[in-house]
Amino acid sequence: MDKIAVLIPCYNEERTIGKVISDLKKIIPEAVIYVYDNNSSDHTAQIAREAGAVVRDERQQGKGNVMRRMFREIDAQCYIMTDGDDTYPAEAAREMSDAVLADRADMVVGDRLSSTYFEENKRPFHGVGNSLVRKSINFLFKNDIKDIMTGYRAFSYEFVKTFPVLSKGFEIETEMSIHAVDKNMAVENVVINYRDRPEGSESKLNTYVDGIKILRTIARMYRTYRPAGFFGAVALLLVLISAGFFIPVVHTFLKTGLVPNFPTLIVCGFTVIAAIQSFFAGLTLQTIVQKNRQDFEMELQRVSENKRHLMETLV
Repeated sequence: MDKIAVLIPCYNEERTIGKVISDLKKIIPEAVIYVYDNNSSDHTAQIAREAGAVVRDERQQGKGNVMRRMFREIDAQCYIMTDGDDTYPAEAAREMSDAVLADRADMVVGDRLSSTYFEENKRPFHGVGNSLVRKSINFLFKNDIKDIMTGYRAFSYEFVKTFPVLSKGFEIETEMSIHAVDKNMAVENVVINYRDRPEGSESKLNTYVDGIKILRTIARMYRTYRPAGFFGAVALLLVLISAGFFIPVVHTFLKTGLVPNFPTLIVCGFTVIAAIQSFFAGLTLQTIVQKNRQDFEMELQRVSENKRHLMETLV
C-alpha cells in the first residue's frame, strides 16, 4: 500500500505532463505518481515514463472509465487526483494530502471558484456551467462544497474503495461530490489558484455536450438518492396540472349544473391517480435508500478493517 498515490488520467497531454510530474515530485517526493494513458495518439505515455511516473493503459475512452480502473487497481492511504494539463498548482498537494492523513477527511476539494478561476478561464460558458452545477447540487443535496466540478481532489482509502463509479466521462466529479454528501463523508475545501491551459494545449471537455451530460447526471442522482423529493415533485406537478383543468369544469358545473367537458374530467381523475402513485413510489424508494445507507455503513467498516490489515503488512 502506498502512503500517497497521485492519480493522473491522461489523453494527449504531451505538452504538459512532464512538468506536472516534475512539480509534484518536488512537493510530495514520497508519493507514487500513476499516469493512466487513455488511448493518446501523441507521446504522453513516453514522456510520463521518462519523468518517473508509473504508466498504465486504459482502453475504454472517458475519464470516468479511467478513474474506475485507477480506484480498482491502486491501494493507498491517500489518493490525489489531478489533471495532466498543468492547470492545477502542485503546491496545494501537501495541504490536501495532510487533510486526509492528519485531519482524516474523506474527500478534499481543490476549490478553484473561490480564487482565480473566473479570471484565468478563457471559456466563459465553463464558468457559468460551474456556477450552475454548484448551486444546483448545493440546493438539491443541502451541502456546501465550493467547487463541484474540480478535477483536483484528495481522497481517503475508505472513499475510494466504497465509491461506485458509474459515469464514463467528465460527469465523474459531479458523481463524487454527490456520493460524499449523501454518505455523510467528511469533506474539506482547499482554495487553489487555478491557471488556464498553456498555449497549444486543448481542453477535452465539450462545453455543451458534456454540460448536458452533467445536468442529466444531477437529475439521475437526485432521483436515486432523494426519491421522496423527486417523485414528490412529480406528484405535485401532476396535481397542479389536474387542478388547472378541473377548476373550469367545476366552475361550469356550479353555474349550469352540467358537465360539458366530461372527457376532461376523466383525464383529471387519472392524472390525480398518477400523482398518488408517484407519491407512494417515492416513499417506497426512500425506504430502500435508507436501507442502502445502513448497508453502506457496514461496508465502510469492512473496508476500514481491510485498510488496517494492509497497513499492518507494511510495518
